[in-house]
Amino acid sequence: MTHTITLKELRPELPKVFDDIDKKWERYIVTRHGKPSVVMLSVEDYESLMETLDILADPKAVKNLKQGEDDLRKGKTRSWQEIKAHLEKL
Repeated sequence: MTHTITLKELRPELPKVFDDIDKKWERYIVTRHGKPSVVMLSVEDYESLMETLDILADPKAVKNLKQGEDDLRKGKTRSWQEIKAHLEKL
């Protein structure tokens, strides 16, 4: 969940905000003079976003994702047992 908080409100609430971000994966948009200024989120959340951006920047990865989604819609799936048997052959 994303919360919006002013810089003035953030100062006394900083320990609680850090706990919310660290333990609950909450996100905060900090405003300054009524305008969004900074986003606060966990390191794990940030790393996940960066990984997603890296994938989306790779045309081959995006093509493979789209193909996988198309296969899923068409019911072209394999069971875990089939995948496991295939991997054991490698």
